[in-house]
Amino acid sequence: MGSFCTHSAALFGLSVTPVTVEADISSGLPRFHIVGLPDAAVSEAKERVRAALKNSGFSFPRTSVVINLAPADTRKQGPAYDLAIALAILGAQGALQNSEAIEKHIVLGELSLDGSIRSIRGALLASAMTKREGFSGIIVPEVNVLEAHLVEHVPVFSASTLHSLVESIESRSFIEAPKSHSVALESIDTGTDDFSFIAGQAQAKRALEIAAAGGHNILLSGPPGSGKTMLARAFRSLLPPPTIEESLEITAIHSVAGLLPRTGRIATRPFRAPHHTTSGSALVGGGAQPKPGEISLAHRGVLFLDEFPEFSRAVLENLRQPLEDGTITVSRAAGSVTFPARFMLIGSMNPCPCGFVSDPATACTCTPGTILKYQQKISGPLLDRIDLRVDVPRVAFDELTASKAEESSAVIRERVTRVRLLTTERYKEFGIFTNAEIRTSTLKKFCMLTNDGLALMKSAMDRMRLSARSYGRILKVARTIADLSQNEMILADHLAEALHYRIITT
Repeated sequence: MGSFCTHSAALFGLSVTPVTVEADISSGLPRFHIVGLPDAAVSEAKERVRAALKNSGFSFPRTSVVINLAPADTRKQGPAYDLAIALAILGAQGALQNSEAIEKHIVLGELSLDGSIRSIRGALLASAMTKREGFSGIIVPEVNVLEAHLVEHVPVFSASTLHSLVESIESRSFIEAPKSHSVALESIDTGTDDFSFIAGQAQAKRALEIAAAGGHNILLSGPPGSGKTMLARAFRSLLPPPTIEESLEITAIHSVAGLLPRTGRIATRPFRAPHHTTSGSALVGGGAQPKPGEISLAHRGVLFLDEFPEFSRAVLENLRQPLEDGTITVSRAAGSVTFPARFMLIGSMNPCPCGFVSDPATACTCTPGTILKYQQKISGPLLDRIDLRVDVPRVAFDELTASKAEESSAVIRERVTRVRLLTTERYKEFGIFTNAEIRTSTLKKFCMLTNDGLALMKSAMDRMRLSARSYGRILKVARTIADLSQNEMILADHLAEALHYRIITT
């Protein structure tokens, strides 16, 4: 008979708060209650904990057991509280002689019926919270050790089973899990997705290089078989590895989504390519406990939407806010969660339903009305947020069979990396990484124009009837083109090329 407290963590979106797990064992009829706004998964911990304790060689109280998860007004979700509940019950029974060893630790882990400890979501965020709130350390499943170790100066402890964890506590050999100095990194196998294997398409390759260097959005339009999808998939081979800060952001999002590999942090930029039947919720994220959608899983990487107009217009309109703000807010009854969503959008499309309206070699079978209806599936405001629009024509036979070696992705990536390093240093005091992220308040500072450039932009604004948003995005693309040319100033030639990519050729 008695009471005992352990500590765990409540995960909601990308925020984590500490939870006190209080166990009270008192006389009375055998019962096991969990209070403190538990969801179904937490309530079912009663059966998992009971079986895990029994199968690990411990007794379960045959009296009244009450578990309180405090604060009581915060909803508790998921099975990560199992281990903390089991240790709290053992502590309340007096079965932990060295209980003070875990009183100042965050405890996370799902229990199997045989007492083994399963992985949990959000270990990286929980580890950061452990440091922020001043706890002594964190106890996580073995498979989450590398993830928890990504936060510096946080002692991380682990065990594979409940029995082995209790043994280490009781024998006072509660030793910190070794930290790997060479954390295994997730890699992307680009395979044959290299620009050197794609014949021709010099203009599209140039536009994709600009997009990669500046973090810009791009739309590829052309007839079937012209190489749009191949170019888009080879685009990831142009991207340099993310910085440490970017890598931790990517890792945290994938951890919350339950998609983090056991090898630790993700050190390559994500490339997400959802099918055109994807729903709005899958793209944005959601659920009773909001999880990141495709646009957040593509954070600091690429979201590739093949057959762009085939997506539901309502689904595509969900892209407008994140393309502008770099975040997405998901509101549910339980509350609102804001996920980061700073991604590069690559869209590919045919210019009409049959795909041949822009192809001089094949007659188009679509009526003008059908073509207009098809193109209007992409709204003007969404199109206005796409920085580069490129026509990808059919590749001629001579280009396909030419012996000339195409420039490899590695060579292009060197130029892209140089620009990325330059822009990271240039904008370090603003907390941004690419030219595409330049804020309106600093646009004049970083995108100054010469007199010739001002005259060209004035003429373009009048003739093309460009919006203020388009003006800003053209300047950002021109800034990237100038950086690729190693020019500090944006020249008229850079602006002219940036303006060329705003023209829709269909």
